Amino acid sequence: MKLRVIEVAANLMVKNDALAAKLRERFAQSGTLVVNMLSSPGSGKTTLVEKTLTHLARAYSVAALVGDQATANDAERLARSGAPVRQITTGSECRLDASMIGKALTGWQPERLDVLFIENVGNLICPAEYDLGEDLRVVLLAVTEGEDKPLKYPLAFNTAHLALITKIDIADAVGYDRAGALRSIEAVHPGMPHLDISARTGAGMDAWFAHLEQRIKAKSLVGAR
Repeated sequence: MKLRVIEVAANLMVKNDALAAKLRERFAQSGTLVVNMLSSPGSGKTTLVEKTLTHLARAYSVAALVGDQATANDAERLARSGAPVRQITTGSECRLDASMIGKALTGWQPERLDVLFIENVGNLICPAEYDLGEDLRVVLLAVTEGEDKPLKYPLAFNTAHLALITKIDIADAVGYDRAGALRSIEAVHPGMPHLDISARTGAGMDAWFAHLEQRIKAKSLVGAR
């Protein structure tokens, strides 16, 4: 029975990776930068994505897909940015996969997109295993979560391209050990860039926006070829 379970899981991942490759090709042709956001619940991910959509929408065409096991609360919040938003309700599933992304995009025709944000289901285990055809995988670590979180959930940090340390406006109040957090990140993903930000106060957000805009321009050049 155990071997059968392993075989089924392996087949699911092969299927997901094939679908993700097709999505990546589709996004490459359209020049759309796809950003997959991973985090634990309560990291400030939705607030960050809402502020980011609002900022980027001034100069770019942006949209978001939102994954949650239940409710459309986060999608409703993101829609306040004015960007097109579609909810993906996963039910018993604790992550998004490439099939869900493909289905969500079917029949959804926002204007040509410069950036598509995917707000993944809030946990650092299952979502890290699934390729969604993204260009940029971002993992969030709130100062309230503990500096050893990357060591506990290494796959999420090892597969990410960028770490955002969030809620830095309350870092002193919660006794956040920045050096310890950076050591943990470095231990599981040597050299991965990181940014300290607060979506509430705006601290560090300019660096985050600049990082995204650099990626957007690079992707648009690829799509134009």
